[in-house]
Amino acid sequence: MLDTTRRKLYGATLLGAGAVLGGLGLAQADALGARGRTLLDSLGNRPRGLAKAAAFPLIEAIHGRRSRRFAKGASIPAGPLAFASRQAPEALDPLEQMLLIATIAGNTGWVELFAHHPGYAPRLPNYITAAGGRSFPSSAGFNTLEFFFTDDTGVYFLPTRDMTPVPAAAGTELGAWLDAHRARIVKLADGRLNIPAAMPHMEGHNTWCANVPGSTLVFPVADLAQHVILLLLYLVQNGTGIYDDVNGRPIPGLERYAHRLKLEAAYPMTFLEQVALTDVSVEMGTACYAGALMLQALGLGGWMYTGLNPFTVLGASGDPAVPGLGFRFDMLPNNPLPHITGLPGVFEAHVPPHHASMRAAVEAAVARKFGAGGPFDPKQGGPYRENAAIRSGAAAIDAEAIEIAALMAEYVFTTFGRFPATVPPVFLKTYLQAHRLDTEFYDRYFTPEAYLRTHAEHDRNWR
Repeated sequence: MLDTTRRKLYGATLLGAGAVLGGLGLAQADALGARGRTLLDSLGNRPRGLAKAAAFPLIEAIHGRRSRRFAKGASIPAGPLAFASRQAPEALDPLEQMLLIATIAGNTGWVELFAHHPGYAPRLPNYITAAGGRSFPSSAGFNTLEFFFTDDTGVYFLPTRDMTPVPAAAGTELGAWLDAHRARIVKLADGRLNIPAAMPHMEGHNTWCANVPGSTLVFPVADLAQHVILLLLYLVQNGTGIYDDVNGRPIPGLERYAHRLKLEAAYPMTFLEQVALTDVSVEMGTACYAGALMLQALGLGGWMYTGLNPFTVLGASGDPAVPGLGFRFDMLPNNPLPHITGLPGVFEAHVPPHHASMRAAVEAAVARKFGAGGPFDPKQGGPYRENAAIRSGAAAIDAEAIEIAALMAEYVFTTFGRFPATVPPVFLKTYLQAHRLDTEFYDRYFTPEAYLRTHAEHDRNWR
């Protein structure tokens, strides 16, 4: 129950919001069939919480975003914030869970191709690797992330990086959009993913609140190997390559391509791999941040964080009782960390053994660009009036460019016994958790502004 002070605060806030924003239709949010280009009609008996979320101000989501970790059923056993929830854990409403997951991982329409580069003219640059855009930006449109999530019912995979966008000529029909994403979900296992609440599987400060019953835990996983390959292709297309700065030597064989490569401008190998790691880290963070903003609109507790052991989650903990997602990994000489390469048949990095060779991995990356459903497939739909003409106007990645990129990738793999040489082929860092908030904890210890009106009204709005 809200205390008296908090009741007065929310009453004043809502009265003020109605006076200031009433002209925008926010006071009638439950009756809305549309918000801008988001159409809600097909959802039928939609809960009040969905209409409230559709009308929730972005500025309030930004300023109201906080890490709210105390879920229903949680307990802090000791210290100045000791508290035991009097409520049982409670799962998210299925609709709000789907909206949250699709917000983090969702395909949001056609990506726009790079319009011009003087070095490619009169053709278009060929950087983009996916035809659809998503709810977060991707460096050069590479889109090498996919998403997993877990709740009390199981462990799931939601692939969206090569998803064909849902038609949206008159606006995004939210029901159809959610249905299209729901249909792509693959269940991998029954029950919540086992992440023991103890070191080294989980940081100590998260052991009481992470992956708790009732919560939904979403996390992006990057095919970092593919990202590095795409950067190699990018370099070749722009007239340069890499050199081995670890051993202080050029890549043997690149000298044969001096007619198109400026090797004096070659990138250090380790720097290129750091760029790739940074790129995917930013994408993971922005994807989860989109989810964090949605938490505010939905009135859910939760937060984005990094304090779970990625080796435990992916399946390389070394403990048979903690199999994680079951990704394949090897222990390489002189490397204390597991070398994780992929989950066979589900999410496989662009490296052996998931590809026959590094050349095959390079060819697969090129095929993703120019093959069926790719951004440069002239049969693909899109945002242009003449999609076929625009898509077929991109510069080809010629056989020699593939040969050069493959030469560099194979050198790295042969020399270092792995690819990439200094960063992992599969990368996981950031998580977004959502749960039903126990507001009694905040009423006990915090001043009234500790949570938003959406949190105060959540259970009533999502019946």
